[in-house]
Amino acid sequence: MSAVLTTDHPAWSEAGDDGRTRAVRTDTGVWALSWDSAGLHMQCVSGTEDMKPRSVPTDPGCLPETVPAELKAGLCGLGPTQRLANPWLWDAITTAILRQVVRAGQARKLYRAWCSAYGTTVDGPYGELAIAPSAERVLELADEQFAGIGAKFHRSVLKAAAEHYVRDGVAWEQLNADDLIAALVSVPRIGPWTAAAAACDFTGDFSAYPHDDLAVRTWAAQIAPAHPWPDKKDKSFGPMWTAFAGPDRTALHALTLSTLTWGSHAR
Repeated sequence: MSAVLTTDHPAWSEAGDDGRTRAVRTDTGVWALSWDSAGLHMQCVSGTEDMKPRSVPTDPGCLPETVPAELKAGLCGLGPTQRLANPWLWDAITTAILRQVVRAGQARKLYRAWCSAYGTTVDGPYGELAIAPSAERVLELADEQFAGIGAKFHRSVLKAAAEHYVRDGVAWEQLNADDLIAALVSVPRIGPWTAAAAACDFTGDFSAYPHDDLAVRTWAAQIAPAHPWPDKKDKSFGPMWTAFAGPDRTALHALTLSTLTWGSHAR
């Protein structure tokens, strides 16, 4: 059983002793989730249980020998991990948009304020939980409502994304990570990073993550400080990172997601 939960999504909040909790929406219902030493617990609190959330297990112990030994040892020390694949594509898109141009801590506060102000609240095992407003609800919001919670900068891209999602969301949900990224970058002000973050969150496939992301660079350097990592402005980090896994996308997924999980867990 996995001992470490990947908590990169801002919906996860602390619950009990070293636990975590969040709410998610699937195609058929809303679920209250909690995590503790016994693992992941799921309860359908609205709708039906026909479509359950799914988690993606990752074992860094399976990484190939081409991964630098110090990096692999650090990730193996983390052990097997588990990440919830976001079952609602619109939430994944919203989350990635709200992360634009802000630090992780600020993005987490903004996301929670957004959900609390305009989303849906449900009762969970540790109290009230909120999920993001639907695309249709976003299209109804006035300009001052975005500004009221600190999302003035994100208003135009959220509106544009909502319009495209209402029209194309059902088709987008059938795409793999690479094709979903290509579809999302057609939305004004959604660039490759935002599209990739949303696609990975939804599909659970982190082989498509933007591998030269600052978070990947930062945690890799902390795990393996002796490795000759490129300077932050050096564009060779991404190719170096993908070369560690070679053509094996499963290995690239495990390498990237384990590194991001290490960062969340270390903090």
